[in-house]
Amino acid sequence: MPDKNIDFAKAVAFILLALLLFDTQAAIIKHLGDRYPVQQLATFRNIFGLLPSILVLILSQEWHRSGRKWCFLQWRFGLFRGLILGVAQYCFYFGITKLTFATATTLTYIGPIFITILSIPILKHTVGIWRWAAVFTGFIGVLLIIQPATHIFTFYALLPLLASLGYSLSTICVKLIDKLIPTALINLYASIGALICSSGILFFTTGYITVTQTTDWLWLLTMGVVGGFAVFCMITAYRLTKPSKLSPFEYFGIPFAFIFGWVLFDETPFEQLFPGVIFIISGGLLVAWREQKNNIAKVKS
Repeated sequence: MPDKNIDFAKAVAFILLALLLFDTQAAIIKHLGDRYPVQQLATFRNIFGLLPSILVLILSQEWHRSGRKWCFLQWRFGLFRGLILGVAQYCFYFGITKLTFATATTLTYIGPIFITILSIPILKHTVGIWRWAAVFTGFIGVLLIIQPATHIFTFYALLPLLASLGYSLSTICVKLIDKLIPTALINLYASIGALICSSGILFFTTGYITVTQTTDWLWLLTMGVVGGFAVFCMITAYRLTKPSKLSPFEYFGIPFAFIFGWVLFDETPFEQLFPGVIFIISGGLLVAWREQKNNIAKVKS
């Protein structure tokens, strides 16, 4: 089997593992959300999430080859990206505690659409008719799920969308950082920035609840470590192959989330998710298809 095929198989395995880990982290947050404020959960997630971030950096061959530097010229921008992630985390964690598990998770999969839109002003990309069609399709899916003109609409449904916007903006920001900077170092600065953000929100708000139960400390530790390793798996996957090849596999996270919600929280939001989820997936796949076509065209030229 050619090396490229092996790398692709590894990439798929890593992306699926990342999705499972992200859903595991989200399930723990939803489990603890009845007892602790979201900003407190986000802070602990980022504190314990530093452990795998540092470990990944130490094990990074790219970082060792670059001279094991802990700082880089754009370090302020790296921290700023982390602040964006911190806000996105807060929105998603708050949403996951107020909505059904699968609904909150599915709405974040509008990310490829947001990335397409944000790439215009930030990266000066040109978006053609097919990608605009993908944007339109994705937003139809969102509207069908949140149903803004009906009595079942709730403000909380906007939180996963804001989270997805934040995650997408952080993804775009990576493109503005020097390509010679090790990915693991960029990830560490993002983790530190997210911790600063979540700690700031916690400091300026009230409602901190002292953690007294050993089991809750174990849940918090697991939440942070699992979330940190999920990021590592995601980064590893996208370094093994082209992003456009992996994008379709990200949507496996939706059935994963539905199973988590059904098994752990006895939730089966079929009526709310369908047919909107089909439009969201279709829009994302259309973006991935155009990206693949553009890559092929560049290779031929």
